[in-house]
Amino acid sequence: MKQLFLRGKRIRPTDKDLVFHTALAALFPVFLLVVLLFHIRQIAGTNWQEVSLSQIAQDVNIPYLLFSMDVAGLVCLAVILLFWRYRRDEVKQLIHRQKLARMVLENKWYESEQRKDDAFFKDLSSSRSKETITYFPKIYYRMKQGLLHIRVEITLGKYQEQLLNLEKKLESGLYCELTDKELKDSYVEYTLLYDTIASRISIEDVQAKDGRLRLMENVWWDYDKLPHMLIAGGTGGGKTYFILTLIEALLRTNAVLFVLDPKNADPADLQAVMPDVYYKKDDMLACIDRFYEEMMKRSEDMKLMENYRTGENYAYLGLPANFLIFDEYVAFMEMLGTKENAAVLNKLKQIVMLGRQAGFFLILACQRPDAKYLGDGIRDQFNFRVALGRMSEMGYGMMFGETTKDFFLKQIKGRGYVDVGTSVISEFYTPLVPKGHDFLREIGILSQNRQDGQAACEAKAAGTD
Repeated sequence: MKQLFLRGKRIRPTDKDLVFHTALAALFPVFLLVVLLFHIRQIAGTNWQEVSLSQIAQDVNIPYLLFSMDVAGLVCLAVILLFWRYRRDEVKQLIHRQKLARMVLENKWYESEQRKDDAFFKDLSSSRSKETITYFPKIYYRMKQGLLHIRVEITLGKYQEQLLNLEKKLESGLYCELTDKELKDSYVEYTLLYDTIASRISIEDVQAKDGRLRLMENVWWDYDKLPHMLIAGGTGGGKTYFILTLIEALLRTNAVLFVLDPKNADPADLQAVMPDVYYKKDDMLACIDRFYEEMMKRSEDMKLMENYRTGENYAYLGLPANFLIFDEYVAFMEMLGTKENAAVLNKLKQIVMLGRQAGFFLILACQRPDAKYLGDGIRDQFNFRVALGRMSEMGYGMMFGETTKDFFLKQIKGRGYVDVGTSVISEFYTPLVPKGHDFLREIGILSQNRQDGQAACEAKAAGTD
């Protein structure tokens, strides 16, 4: 019984008019009740044993009847508006189920046969026939916590290919974003994010805990399992605010941050309120070297720790995560000579290959992730990818590889697309930053609190010794 509930509601051929049938079934009793209330006194005073149909027709006050029907219609309209206002998800579910039924019917993904209608007189043969559906694919629909789960049975039939590749139809037809597609023993389950913009969260709701960073209601960057983030986007797409949001969220944990900004823009201003922020070429090169060396040292030190266990990572040993946050990465690489370029790429390659276990992670931001600056398979190691703002088809191709995804531009700052490491590209909205939010002040407070806490711990340790 529990299994049947988890499947959801089955889509049937009769669902092609589901919205109309549901509205009729729900509103007709309301309409009838209102009309009856207007005529309740007349109905109660009528002797139904003696009255005739002609007498009823004569006694009916036509203007009053029409007035009562108009009022009943207005009441039904009010019910519809209230239902849409407070039960919108239920209405959307009906619409979705209706669309799914029509999708199957209009694409003729079913089997049918022509059967003759029985004549009114059984002794006479009828020449009329009607289509009777003999096979309709098993499709189940369920909405839960802002996610749509559409489960389709796979039977090795002639419609298998169509049913295995429904993502584009579902995204465009239901106006949702695919977040996951899982093929199981006898069915495929599509998971879609319903009303994506409603899942946008505020910067206060961004959480970083247990090796995960929450960026939307249903979108998490699981950096302990799928490390390294690649951010791409043109000017005005919200890239800088997104980076500052990440920095502020990570500072609420025990993570160690290194920030590089070769263009000396907004992230470079953080130098005034937190350590390890660099914008000069030599300082940035030294920072990359230091980050790499500390990663290698920790990898060796972890194996010497008493509670070290094979297969466990830095978090198991109680060590903090380290993040190298690199804004305008391509601009930095263009500053370098050939030898410096090769040396930096070699170190970055080592970091993305070895960093997960030791807790050393990269966040690279650029306008376009050109393979020229992310060669040797480095780009493929970035499991979490975000493309913000306006980008060309070539840019999306560099970001996400070959895909059949249709990309649309919406004039909303902080909007883009994300791949959380599942090779499924979904619509994405960066955390909403309230008007007047001062990143410099908030990050400064967090950094100062951390320094004060570290100083107190060192003083306590010195006193104990």
